[in-house]
Amino acid sequence: MKSKKFIKRFITVSISIAFVFAVTTGILGCAPISSNDSSVQSYRQNLDYSEQAGYIVNPDQGFYRPIYVKVSQSGVSFNKNIITDKTQLYHLRIDISEFSKAVNKQKDILLTQSALDGIDELLTILKQNNKNAIVRFAYAPSFDDKADMEPAMAMIESHIRQVCVILNKFQNTITAVEAGLIGPWGEMHTSAIAKPDNISAILNAYLDNTSNIPILARTPKMIYDFLQIDITDIDDYKIQKDDTAYRLGIYNDGYLGSDSDLGTYRNRDKEIDFLSRQCTDHLPYGGEVVAPDSALHNIENCLPEMAKIHLSYLNVEWNNQVIDKWKNTYYTSACGDDSIYYNQTAFAYIQAHMGYRFVLKESVFEYSQKFDALNVKLTLDNVGFGNLNKTKLAKLVFVDESGQIAQVKQVSKFSGQLNLDYSVDLNLTEGVYDVYICIYGEEADGKMFYGLRFANKDIWNDLICGNKIGEITVKK
Repeated sequence: MKSKKFIKRFITVSISIAFVFAVTTGILGCAPISSNDSSVQSYRQNLDYSEQAGYIVNPDQGFYRPIYVKVSQSGVSFNKNIITDKTQLYHLRIDISEFSKAVNKQKDILLTQSALDGIDELLTILKQNNKNAIVRFAYAPSFDDKADMEPAMAMIESHIRQVCVILNKFQNTITAVEAGLIGPWGEMHTSAIAKPDNISAILNAYLDNTSNIPILARTPKMIYDFLQIDITDIDDYKIQKDDTAYRLGIYNDGYLGSDSDLGTYRNRDKEIDFLSRQCTDHLPYGGEVVAPDSALHNIENCLPEMAKIHLSYLNVEWNNQVIDKWKNTYYTSACGDDSIYYNQTAFAYIQAHMGYRFVLKESVFEYSQKFDALNVKLTLDNVGFGNLNKTKLAKLVFVDESGQIAQVKQVSKFSGQLNLDYSVDLNLTEGVYDVYICIYGEEADGKMFYGLRFANKDIWNDLICGNKIGEITVKK
């Protein structure tokens, strides 16, 4: 396997802050660093810059648990007890079969307002608990292996337009929408309507009626059909940011099951290159592992591809034999040079690395002798398989010695760019302040949701929903 450097990406963040109060000649726990400007001194903050091994709870990634949701004309039912502190990401398997003539034996009907309100309520519960969801609708009763249960295509597209009104309200809650709808388990195969034109129409309906939500098809071929290209065209094909298909990726429910991932790929290496280049730098990639006898999910074999494809999520319950295999094999030097994970299980290593994983590598504060400006320079290292797929809001929070928030300043959004320059005015009284950077999805009633946590020890503050980046001592 390639070394850890193979999956590292570096992010340098520079923050400029206007500062109107006198500051002591030093910052607690910091050593001065020389500067080109003789009037400016730099101080490296006294923090632990090493990676903390183990799973870090972060939005939109990790091992998910499925929630089966039954939608009827009178509302929605599901097991609320599945939503616990132990799981961040859920897979909503939403059965809307009752609205198809093939199931109700009467006629295709629109989703009722009670049904739509029930879906809204479920997503609201997840948001209130700071949880994320992958969403898939299906017409297979009980989300089972039944085929040919779909209504007419016109009604399918009407159902998509109905649910998208709700989905758009939860852009930070929803990690992705797996297009689904067709066939057993909503896996977009087997049923009579599982044809390229119909699948493209479903993808188009989702893309046209949502914004900022990834839409995932079952195979790369479905993307090619949508683009009206063939696998022979993908080597040089570029999906631009303003293209409709820019939000179009895949979910892989045959992951690591065979050379083709049980029919997901026609040319594994070629198509993984395409997906890695075109889709998974800004879209999640995940699904379910299958086929316990496959050697592809041996720990020494699967890690390089997980990094290349930027793996974001997997089902923790399927295939249970593969999950158990990972829990009973170990990450060693034969797998790579992540020495802090040596002799930890393959499951622990994969769980810790799915999605992005930012480590703070350096934090430097700079200010002039005039004390009218403070610069903060952060260096981050992304050691996860994946990338940050959503643009985040960001703010700086200053906390006094009693633990009270003294100052909050909104700064520019964070989307993983290499350099950021912020300038804010401050109004702080004399004292020592911990400085946090909060990177988060949204805010409501004074609470930040979907905060991004760095994989360092002792820098995360759950109450602040931020990562400590240093200290400032203010003295008039």
